Amino acid sequence: MSWRSGSRGVVLTAYHPSGGAGDAPGGRRSGQYTMNHDHFKKIPDGASFDRSGSQDSLDELSMDDYWKELENIHETRGNNHEERVALVVKEPDEGELEEEWLKEAGLSNLFGDSSGDSLESMVFLSTLTRTQKAAVEKRVETVTQTMRKKNKQHQIPDVRDIFRLQNDSKGKVCDGSEPSTVRTSENKNETHDGTKGPKFSLETDEQKNLPEDMPSSDTDINLEISFSEQAANLKDSSVGKMYKGGGGDTLLPNFRLPKDKTGTTKIGDLAPQDMKKVYSLALIELTALYDILGTEFKQQKAVKIKTKDSGLFGVPLSLLLEQDQKRVPGTKIPLIFQKLIAQIEETTLETEGLLRIPGVATRVKGLCQELEAKFYEGTFNWENVKQHDAASLLKLFIRELPQPLLTVEYLKAFQDVQNLPTKKQQLQALNLLVLLLPEANRDTLKVLLEFLQRVIDHRDKNKMTLKNVAMVMAPNLFTFHGFGSKTIEQSEFVMAAGTANVMRFMIQYQKLLWTIPKFIVNQVRKQTESQKKEKKDKAMKKLLKKMAYDREKHEKQEKTPNDTDVPQGVIRVQAPHLSKVSMAIQLTEELKAGDIVARFLSQKSGNVQTFKREEVFLYEIGGNIGERCLDDDTYMKDLYQLNPNAEWVIKPRQS
Repeated sequence: MSWRSGSRGVVLTAYHPSGGAGDAPGGRRSGQYTMNHDHFKKIPDGASFDRSGSQDSLDELSMDDYWKELENIHETRGNNHEERVALVVKEPDEGELEEEWLKEAGLSNLFGDSSGDSLESMVFLSTLTRTQKAAVEKRVETVTQTMRKKNKQHQIPDVRDIFRLQNDSKGKVCDGSEPSTVRTSENKNETHDGTKGPKFSLETDEQKNLPEDMPSSDTDINLEISFSEQAANLKDSSVGKMYKGGGGDTLLPNFRLPKDKTGTTKIGDLAPQDMKKVYSLALIELTALYDILGTEFKQQKAVKIKTKDSGLFGVPLSLLLEQDQKRVPGTKIPLIFQKLIAQIEETTLETEGLLRIPGVATRVKGLCQELEAKFYEGTFNWENVKQHDAASLLKLFIRELPQPLLTVEYLKAFQDVQNLPTKKQQLQALNLLVLLLPEANRDTLKVLLEFLQRVIDHRDKNKMTLKNVAMVMAPNLFTFHGFGSKTIEQSEFVMAAGTANVMRFMIQYQKLLWTIPKFIVNQVRKQTESQKKEKKDKAMKKLLKKMAYDREKHEKQEKTPNDTDVPQGVIRVQAPHLSKVSMAIQLTEELKAGDIVARFLSQKSGNVQTFKREEVFLYEIGGNIGERCLDDDTYMKDLYQLNPNAEWVIKPRQS
């Protein structure tokens, strides 16, 4: 890899180059990695690499696989005589980064031409935690100062005024209600106006101690309190030492998610309008977490470059999926990616050195060219593809993406996870970063990690442990590295260990990483509730002005449980794919979502269609959420108390 500074940005070129500078004949940079590897082996124990307590000792991690993989990558690229267009990463001007961040967070109307119409942002800000607000305030302040320096002709709000709108001298938010809490409140059942309502709120006041009923184990992941608030609390107290250390597979903490009665929410369970809110909240939360922990968070921005508009390798992920969806409607993973994984698994996952031993470079190049010409025609002969060649093609596909699978925007943040103080905080940051990935990247990453875990499951035969697989795959996912690095050797050494550890975390804890934290779901609920209230108020004013329609008709748009014909403690469930009639369900303490689905499926007659148990789910629709697919272990009475105005529908999961 090479990098050079320009007047407007940093140019990164991914090792391509037939006969590029520094390349020996045949494309191998003579002795580079061997020399570096030997050099790193000789580094004394006291070398001044600040890797933080999060990284395991390099003495315990054999780096051989990592450097050999880099050598294999370079050899493969040396045999490829096509020059790659350099990826230009734009260096933002002063204030641009913060301005872009506010736009990404959905808060662009706090400044600029639209700053006068910021009611929606005020509603959004009222749901933030103390640390999240501090992160927003810091960015708004920077943008404000920059605008003043540039004398932009915009209405420039004072950051103090923005937050003063939400909190009066008594600490009340902009709608006159009390500040909300992050964690689910099991003891309160009143809404902000004092009426009975859902049992949740969002905490923004000074919370210095974790509630007694929160998980206390070092290996329990608390999803009810904002991660940045937890970090701030830990920073302010002398207690709460986190699990550190350990290099082997078995020494990674056995992190777990305590059971949540209102159900665990996974990526894919929420409707698109809810996920849009999740993205904004995850960005703010990740920034707040990095702020608290003293780690710089900067989104990189790639300048648009000309890329291939057809083919398999080196095609943007979004364009590749667009091609594939014309052939297989609804597909979310590139067809070539799926086929390569299937081809590797078709032989056996017990092959020793799988993923580590490369295919023959010239043969891989030939297969690549043949796939480009014949894959979509269906004439490619897969019998000619050896298992190690297929594995090399899979890794090649990942590396050849015009932009990294982990995206240019967040690749640096993924790398910086290694700098966070504790393993639990590293896991929390990775959880938020996964939420920030574009859907196509996230879905493809998920399939990759699931495949890597299946390889590891056969480690007794293939000798590929979690550590080995992470070492081999890290260079392939973190190819576009070296953002602004000053000392290449030190940077490569630290990054090699760091990215390998990040890779281990992503594989080991993948099920946890695809979970949406409950505190974010609660913030989504609060936003939805506040937005509905605003819409209702606007509609009411309009009705009063017109003096036309009676007030009752408007109020019926949002019925409370007491307004309906359903008795208290009973919900009516619809299942249009299973039954022509709805079913009234009496809520009990032990009734779960899976029990309700099973009840419909057990009906002997009247079923509209036939479905397998794993094909249909109960959905929570409306009220204070857009739409949420419930896991089978969701306790319905607890969820009903959280969202009494929801409708309940059983249907197949959206593909």
